[in-house]
Amino acid sequence: MQVIPPALEKLIEQLSRLPGIGKKTATRLALSILRKPRGLAQDLGTALLDLHAAIQLCSCCFTFSDSDPCAICADPKRNGEIVCVVEQSGDLMAIEKTASFRGHYHVLHGVLSPIDGIGPDEIKVAELMARVRSGRVSEVIIATSSTVPGEATASYLADRIKKENIILTRLACGIPMGMDIKYADKYTLAKAIEARYITK
Repeated sequence: MQVIPPALEKLIEQLSRLPGIGKKTATRLALSILRKPRGLAQDLGTALLDLHAAIQLCSCCFTFSDSDPCAICADPKRNGEIVCVVEQSGDLMAIEKTASFRGHYHVLHGVLSPIDGIGPDEIKVAELMARVRSGRVSEVIIATSSTVPGEATASYLADRIKKENIILTRLACGIPMGMDIKYADKYTLAKAIEARYITK
């Protein structure tokens, strides 16, 4: 005897394929959608269908955009000589929320992970190197995550970019604002010590 109707089961299955959403969360989301008015579900379906038709990759930085070039690359007030390299478009959005970076970006669309078969050819490394060698970039900021694949990607990119005659920097890592030092793990503390700076 089937407890869950097939249409609901299908939605749960599709939602659970999204990153960070397990079966429980997918079930909760599906039931929530089912309880809402039919119009909301139709609007959600339309938005999902329109997504791939309306969004493309910027040919310069490779972020998701509804125009090419994207609004950031097309903004004459931004400094195109400084390029911040991020793993995904979500990282770009997070940095933009700080309103502290006024350069351009380069979205890799992943990190190096040999165990998963992801090498330099599977992410936007060649495109980054073409930008670096164009003569229009003076600094590259590597802003990959402090995970094992993120660090491996940063190290690989640093080795490649060091050969070019430009400034190469890496985002500092360490203790988050408002955190008590005694609660930080030893790796976070080690990174904070490495990334220390002279106070003014």
